[in-house]
Amino acid sequence: MSYVDEIYERVVKQNPAQPEFHQAVKEVLDSLRVVIEANEDVYRREALLERLTTPERQVLFRVPWVDDKGQVQVNNAMRIQFNSAIGPYKGGLRLHPSVNLGIIKFLGFEQIFKNSLTGLPIGGGKGGSDFDPKGKSDREVMAFCQSFMTELSKYVSTDTDVPAGDIGTGAREIGYMYGQYKRLTTKYEGVLTGKGLSYGGSLARTEATGYGLLYLTDEMLKCNGVDIKGKTVAVSGSGNVAIYAIEKAQQLGANPVTCSDSTGWVYDPEGIDVALLKEVKEVKRARLTEYAAQRPSAQYHDKASEGTNQWEIKVDIALPCATQNELNIDDAKKLVANGVIAVCEGANMPTTADATEFFQASKVLFVPGKAANAGGVATSALEMSQNSERLSWTFEEVDAKLKDIMVNIYHNIDDASKKYGMEGNYVAGANIAGFLKVADAMMAQGIV
Repeated sequence: MSYVDEIYERVVKQNPAQPEFHQAVKEVLDSLRVVIEANEDVYRREALLERLTTPERQVLFRVPWVDDKGQVQVNNAMRIQFNSAIGPYKGGLRLHPSVNLGIIKFLGFEQIFKNSLTGLPIGGGKGGSDFDPKGKSDREVMAFCQSFMTELSKYVSTDTDVPAGDIGTGAREIGYMYGQYKRLTTKYEGVLTGKGLSYGGSLARTEATGYGLLYLTDEMLKCNGVDIKGKTVAVSGSGNVAIYAIEKAQQLGANPVTCSDSTGWVYDPEGIDVALLKEVKEVKRARLTEYAAQRPSAQYHDKASEGTNQWEIKVDIALPCATQNELNIDDAKKLVANGVIAVCEGANMPTTADATEFFQASKVLFVPGKAANAGGVATSALEMSQNSERLSWTFEEVDAKLKDIMVNIYHNIDDASKKYGMEGNYVAGANIAGFLKVADAMMAQGIV
């Protein structure tokens, strides 16, 4: 049995009932076979893959808090500090009922390679809780966040682990967490990113993941002889990533026509009205039914009653920006039948393994999230730099650095795919480019 297959079996055996983590490990290791087999003796001796697929530290804890009725509630929470070979752990905090150990480990594992691809000195980590901020009052969210940070503060610092936002963790939640960290430690430091502009946050951080997704998509299309102008785009999700992907797509001359939330999706052939979408989602925190009610050209589709999604629309480019495994093989077949030319992941692993393989077999340009959505963590690292220097860069400065990083990521994964005889396979290119830097650092630092 090959070293790759041995490690995958080991991961499955040691991490039962964690299918998302198994999926992420398999996808990475399969695309690394050519590199691993060329260095198998050394990697085996150093147990490199065993160490790479095992978190350096896993912190599991409870979060007790009191709701508005005076009832004590208890949530599960965790922080997975996966790999610090090239820098302090860096990765978001997800607040969502679906959060479990397998999902956080998958996200933390992916973060290792994503962070490596940015070229910045940040390692991989992830955390979160099964707490759901939806439907909670500001006071309840504050009570949870303060209790959460009371425990988490023992394991994070500017040079050890710098968490950020993620699904369910926006500016409000980051603010409450930061206030509690400062209260507990008496330190005013950049221990969290995604902070408000008045207390150390970075301009362009909110836009970064969505903008970065489009910078990479545009560069990839250009290098393959395609102009993004005039192309029709399907986007899933309606959070920060989706909103600012839609905004930047429009700025680049494309026409994004869909967005979605947990209950339904909108098709707007005239193009998504970004100002209205921001009003509905960022200000009112409402459902997309309200967008459709105010936009005559929009058609709302209920997922539960219709069983449909935005991938049924004929588009040139698909940008899944919602959550893991949202785009399956049936969706992929519909997109390909309708002539899609490119799929770039705005979310983390939103495309199932068989759908990814189908896109690649169909010669669709496909870029995985660890490369395509790295703009968020890249700008978080830029926020860390600004905090360390006690500086605040302009929006234009941050945006320019973001664009450079995303363009470089595309060329790095393209070069890696060509070097190892897999030209156009950007999944392999991303994994190889991200892996080689981390592997070199791990080997240099000894058995730790």
